Amino acid sequence: MKALCRDCFWQGDEPVRRCPTCASPRIVAHEELGALSIAHMDCDAFYASVEKRDRPALRDVPVIVGGGKRGVVTTCCYIARISGVRSAMPMFKALKACPEAVVIKPDFAKYRAESKRILGMVADLTPLVQNLSLDEAWMDLSGTERLHGAPPAVTLARLQASIEAETGLTVSIGLAVNKFLAKVASDLDKPRGFSVIGHEAQAFLAPKPVRILPGVGPAMVASLEKAGFRTVGDLARADVKVLAEKWGAYGLRLHDLSHGRDARAVNPNEARKGISCETTFNDDLTSIDALEDKLAPLCERVARQARSGEVAGRVVTLKLRTTDFKIVTRRRTLPVATQTAHTLFKVGRELLAKEATGRPWRLIGIGIADLVDAELAGADFFAAEERKALASERSLDVIRAKFGADAVTSGRILRARTARDDD
Repeated sequence: MKALCRDCFWQGDEPVRRCPTCASPRIVAHEELGALSIAHMDCDAFYASVEKRDRPALRDVPVIVGGGKRGVVTTCCYIARISGVRSAMPMFKALKACPEAVVIKPDFAKYRAESKRILGMVADLTPLVQNLSLDEAWMDLSGTERLHGAPPAVTLARLQASIEAETGLTVSIGLAVNKFLAKVASDLDKPRGFSVIGHEAQAFLAPKPVRILPGVGPAMVASLEKAGFRTVGDLARADVKVLAEKWGAYGLRLHDLSHGRDARAVNPNEARKGISCETTFNDDLTSIDALEDKLAPLCERVARQARSGEVAGRVVTLKLRTTDFKIVTRRRTLPVATQTAHTLFKVGRELLAKEATGRPWRLIGIGIADLVDAELAGADFFAAEERKALASERSLDVIRAKFGADAVTSGRILRARTARDDD
């Protein structure tokens, strides 16, 4: 099989412009189409697409999902992207670029429910699924031909169609020989895309900027460009010893990636890196009391996510953003891994006290990292205080599940809400 129709699933041995069965132009063609089995699925503008599906009047309108006027863009639809709106852009810049956009506050409970539906459909195809986030995952469909009666490419096209029919949402698929190339491929033809990268990988990558490589952020881009490496092809032509001398093990990794090589397996058990929540203030805050009032509910949200995911964190991270958008982060490793708001707030406020010296801040966030299985954390002999707090917070979880998220709250959070209501 070298060609596939994504509408009627016709398969052919030669590339065609239109399907000979249904006349659809949605043809995927590649010499290795029938042999590749590593895929990356990415939901198209996920949060914005969910909101548009639920509000049909917004179908042809630019939509931004994000915070208030001082917040940032969580995501946006493709219409808004045409105007230059991008994720993580300050909201005032986004609205300046696209003043007609409709701004919607994120509803993460709804997004998590949709994610569960979609990823459940993916898990029905293969046990080798590695979730990256709510809206994307890698899949390894090796050996599933007999189970599904078709090569992986056909199975993926059927999955793409089923997701759209059952949820009203669209996804893009990348199919390749490894995880890196599959993820690159899934971004080539959005939305509703299906792209393949095979033996031509190195030639395809060569003219691309180095920032396309995983792990290459702005600082690494500057470092690579300073050393004369502007494109992936520059890295591919470099002496591997030079890369290793400059960047150690990551230099070796860059050499492999520049040649389209990636030995990582799709690992369903790969640990989630962390859990975090943050909020941007309507007005800059300077006093430690005001900052702690914002910190407390974030601690509860992170703790509830950790408990629902049955994980605990060994590291607490505090995040602050200055009025000129610079990020300040502080970390502390714990003697006992936590999944309680009690510990998060205790450590978070200690980290905050060193930074809240009168300087104005526009954002605060709290998170946990270095995640471990919650059962292992609870088995720690020295975790008595954590277990006591955990028992109390689990009792509150039961009450909230029955009567709603706002049924009970801590005194600190209640005081913060009362102050807002008085305003």
